[in-house]
Amino acid sequence: MTQNRSLTGELDSFSADLTFRLDPFQQQACRALEDGHSVLVCAPTGAGKTVVGEFAVHLALATGGKCFYTTPIKALSNQKFADLTARYGRDKVGLLTGDQSINSRAPIVVMTTEVLRNMLYASSDSLYGLSYVVMDEVHYLADRFRGAVWEEVILHLSPEVRLVSLSATVSNAEEFGAWMETVRGDTAVVVDETRPVPLWQHVMVGRRMFDLFDSNSSEQKVLVDEDLVRYIRHRESADRMNNWGSGPRGRGGGRRDFRPLPRPEVLAKLDEEALLPAITFIFSRAGCDGALAQCLRSRLDLSRDEDQDRVDAIIEKHTGELPKADLEVLGYWEWREALHRGLAAHHAGMLPAFRHTVEELFVNGLVRAVFATETLALGINMPARTVVLERLVKFNGESHAELTPGEYTQLTGRAGRRGIDVEGHAVVLWQPEVDTSAVAGLASTRTYPLRSSFRPGYNMSINLIDRMGADEARALLERSFAQFQADRSVVGLVRGIERNENQLRKLAGQLGGVEGDFFEYFSLRERIKQRERQIELQGRTDRRGAAVAALTSLRRGDVVAIPSGRRAGLAVILEADATPGDPRPLVLTEDKWAGRISVADFPVPAQALGHMRLPRRVDHRTARTRRDLASALRSTGIAAPGRQRRGQRSRAADDRELATLRRSLRAHPAHSRPDREQLSRIGERYARLTRETDTMRQKVAATTNSLARTFDRILGLLEERGFVHEGEVTTDGRRLARIYAESDLLVAECLRQGLWRGMGPAELAAVVSILVYESRQEGGYLGASGPTEPVRRAVGATVAVWSQLRTDEARHKLAPTREPDLGFVTGIHTWARGDGLAESLLASGDQGSPLSAGDFVRWCRQVIDLLDQIHSVADDTEVAATAAKAVRAIRRGVVAVDAA
Repeated sequence: MTQNRSLTGELDSFSADLTFRLDPFQQQACRALEDGHSVLVCAPTGAGKTVVGEFAVHLALATGGKCFYTTPIKALSNQKFADLTARYGRDKVGLLTGDQSINSRAPIVVMTTEVLRNMLYASSDSLYGLSYVVMDEVHYLADRFRGAVWEEVILHLSPEVRLVSLSATVSNAEEFGAWMETVRGDTAVVVDETRPVPLWQHVMVGRRMFDLFDSNSSEQKVLVDEDLVRYIRHRESADRMNNWGSGPRGRGGGRRDFRPLPRPEVLAKLDEEALLPAITFIFSRAGCDGALAQCLRSRLDLSRDEDQDRVDAIIEKHTGELPKADLEVLGYWEWREALHRGLAAHHAGMLPAFRHTVEELFVNGLVRAVFATETLALGINMPARTVVLERLVKFNGESHAELTPGEYTQLTGRAGRRGIDVEGHAVVLWQPEVDTSAVAGLASTRTYPLRSSFRPGYNMSINLIDRMGADEARALLERSFAQFQADRSVVGLVRGIERNENQLRKLAGQLGGVEGDFFEYFSLRERIKQRERQIELQGRTDRRGAAVAALTSLRRGDVVAIPSGRRAGLAVILEADATPGDPRPLVLTEDKWAGRISVADFPVPAQALGHMRLPRRVDHRTARTRRDLASALRSTGIAAPGRQRRGQRSRAADDRELATLRRSLRAHPAHSRPDREQLSRIGERYARLTRETDTMRQKVAATTNSLARTFDRILGLLEERGFVHEGEVTTDGRRLARIYAESDLLVAECLRQGLWRGMGPAELAAVVSILVYESRQEGGYLGASGPTEPVRRAVGATVAVWSQLRTDEARHKLAPTREPDLGFVTGIHTWARGDGLAESLLASGDQGSPLSAGDFVRWCRQVIDLLDQIHSVADDTEVAATAAKAVRAIRRGVVAVDAA
């Protein structure tokens, strides 16, 4: 295709090999890059941002330099490695991920962002000659778990390296660009909000499809389609008439009886309207699997006979190495049948080999309907003609919350395949609780700002100290995007303080000035209120102290009464906790609930009402154990006492200082003034405004240099524990600097103290798993439990170190290291000692239900990652060798297949 003749130089050469014409935003970004600028490109999903990254690759090769192309996940790295290899040849392109290293000395290397961060901290020789770095999906820096890595790379890269940052559309691109210019120098910001494929919004009510927006809608005035509103009104009226006289309907009239259109009928309607392939987003794994099962029970078949051989070939490519004995356990045959009918599910609980098969089949048009969780919207290139949203509410980890405009845009951004579809379609399935005006607001709002999640941690801090010393480290933290955003927020606070100070001067004048009699009188009134609050606060503190002491004194087997709340009634202590200030013993209630209780559950101090014998080992995760123990608790004959009341005696009545202040108030000349109450109301406004202004000043002080203060607290803890001495990183500190894990400091402490010696490979894997695994259901760790005595001993010692570390972190006002979780101990031990997949999945479950194969593989690979690091950093040769053997023991069967 003939290119625009205005393109010159390397851009002309690069674009000549393309099969499409560059869009204006792509030309603008590429020109800026060729002129020597760094670039930030913000554009919608599917707009072609990666072309700019590929031009950076072209420039590096043309000038004899090097380019690192970073992505957030291994699957994207593999995808980009394949693309670049096809274009430039295997000798020019390398790949570095957590478990793969291919041609790492090539001029072009694709890698995950964490790999580049680790290279920067290690001052790797590979950085020599680096001229360009592409950071794909740079908006990941908002991710609260991994986002800091992107900022670390941006801050640590050498100034002469040109940075190409590719981001989804965000509403504060200019702010992000201004920060990039501050820390990286000359940076061109290129923003394009035009979708390459227009998106049409629809609402499906029963079997009828309506446009969401009226044809007269505009950006200034959003109008919902009148036919849609009228049809829903008639539908609801008819439903009310049908439900009339049919008994109690509950809240919302007949909504409880509403039955959505079955999924097979929804897909059949989409097929009829030529709107397939489609992705239906369902915000739960079980929901995705249930939707697929519903379709398989129907006669729905979206496949084409001529495609079946290609489907089989792709299935075989990804799953041919799976052990035949495991296929039944993995649900392989049902999964395969769904694929042959053009249907699939896609979520993190699936086996990676299954998930990657679905992705390739869908991209090639061989699967035409996918039920997916929102994780599919992140990163993986898997566009569809249509996106379907069953609900506009999802569970965010704590509660069910409505989708934000940003989430809605991200999900519907998958609709419309560039070069294939003329238009994309987003379909919301109507339910009685769906407000069409709210849907229109979601679809038309463009406010999804990028917020930094950057916070210094132990590994980051120790690396900063080792590379540049504490003073320069503080200066670097102050240059982060997090601090940049925080400092900008201070501007509004400062303006508010200035307004308040002007108002305070006016109010002081109405009170006769700060030197006047009434101001003195009013100050006495405020001192009385303050003293009364202090007395009340002291009372609450004393009561809490008594409650803490009472909880700390409880021992295993003690029976207590939880006085109120959902867990009210008798409970037995399964595991005592003497953590200073915040004891949280593990209990089982007579209602069979097991979990941790705290001071908040006891308005009056807890008392041991009696004692019961417990088995030596109690696994409170199993329903049978909880049922048997609850029955034994009810059989003890111990009764919960009646409601206890706090003492009613007032501390204020006996306080001498308060009595003196009250006498002074009554004796003051202003006390007898006729306008006393009127002036007092003005004085109260003055006091309220003063408190508000003080709060704003505190916020300004807390925001300014906030990251540096956190760093200083971390430095204090690391010095206290011997990882840093007189500003220098110690040998133990250098080991910590090479541990990249959520519980990095805890891992370093356990290695230093030799807690993991004397175990076999399967036992070490079991112990290490408690530092990476997170149960999907609520429940604390189980004390020193495990399949063998060495495991129980090592787990107990590890938990004890964590408990002491948590105490130290609280003293230094640092966020606590997360609690060890023993939910995977038996499962990984079973697998690593060579048992089968079925046994390992059963042993790995939460609350008695087996772990899914996908989750099992994911947690195994995370354990492998930490074991690999232990093998590299451990001074103890026995532990290092055992870690290497453990990796080999785990990396087999389903864990080793399709490890991308």
